[in-house]
Amino acid sequence: MALVNCPECSHQVSNTAIDCPSCGTSLNKLKRSFFGKIFKWLFILFNIFMLVASFKACGGVSEVYTSSQNEYEQAGAAIGTTIGMGLMLTIWVFIDVILGLFVLFTRPKR
Repeated sequence: MALVNCPECSHQVSNTAIDCPSCGTSLNKLKRSFFGKIFKWLFILFNIFMLVASFKACGGVSEVYTSSQNEYEQAGAAIGTTIGMGLMLTIWVFIDVILGLFVLFTRPKR
């Protein structure tokens, strides 16, 4: 363990210290582990995928709704859309909570 000078206050600090004990300046940035990076990117990519899938689903339903021949088909399309989007939202929240907990538990620690 070597001692280095703090760039702000010139106080002698260990080279493994994260913050200067004298002035509080950040010396070393904490980094995520390999699995932490994987879970973080899985969380981000999953949310982007679900957002795109939601917009695609709504676009496809609008085509079915406008091309329906009577009000019964329109009612069926509306009910099916509501059930489908509710299920999709439930899955989205469930997996988001699980991935979010993994991201939280794999963050760098002080």
